[in-house]
Amino acid sequence: MCNLFTQTHATEAMRTLFGDALVAAESAGSFGAGRPVTDIYPDGRALVIRYAGETGEGLVLDRARWGMPTPPVYLEGKRTDRGVTNIRNTGSAHWRRWLGPAHRCLVPFTRFTEPGPGRSVVFFRPGDGRPAFLAGITTVWTSVRRLAEGETTDRLFAFLTCPPNAEVGAIHPKAMPVVLTEPAEWETWLHASWPVAAALQRPLRDGMLAVERRPG
Repeated sequence: MCNLFTQTHATEAMRTLFGDALVAAESAGSFGAGRPVTDIYPDGRALVIRYAGETGEGLVLDRARWGMPTPPVYLEGKRTDRGVTNIRNTGSAHWRRWLGPAHRCLVPFTRFTEPGPGRSVVFFRPGDGRPAFLAGITTVWTSVRRLAEGETTDRLFAFLTCPPNAEVGAIHPKAMPVVLTEPAEWETWLHASWPVAAALQRPLRDGMLAVERRPG
């Protein structure tokens, strides 16, 4: 399961990719300013691009907390909900409510990690350096994420997973994030009906990820 990915502070780059349709929300702020790369861990905050939907036209660059609401059955007896970061079973009634365009988002990333052998960390990044996004879903939710914070209302996100391609499968045979590299895929994920967008929940083509290993 991916529990770390990195982003660059690339507001202008995102505007270059999406043009005048992209508007930065006030919550995006100066996220990551002054740092070439920002590490995102579970329950951390990251930039996402979401469809404005009923709130307006175009796209919004927003900041969201990593971890969608946990299915209630797994929260019995617990005082906090740290969220679900990786989503595979889109047929679940819990997730189906958030599969429409109004709840989909693109998560910019430079690389993501999977656990390697011997406690090592393995990074995967687009091999040709092209812009790439993780296929995410997002919602606004009220819950207790941390006891010290109490109840908060946050924009949350998580990304979909799928069977691994050759590069990820050699390290982590269970799953990989859904990676979108083509503008047509970004458009489909943000705007298409679910039966059409669901076809994007598939492995990235073999050979498209570069692999970097870091000792544990």
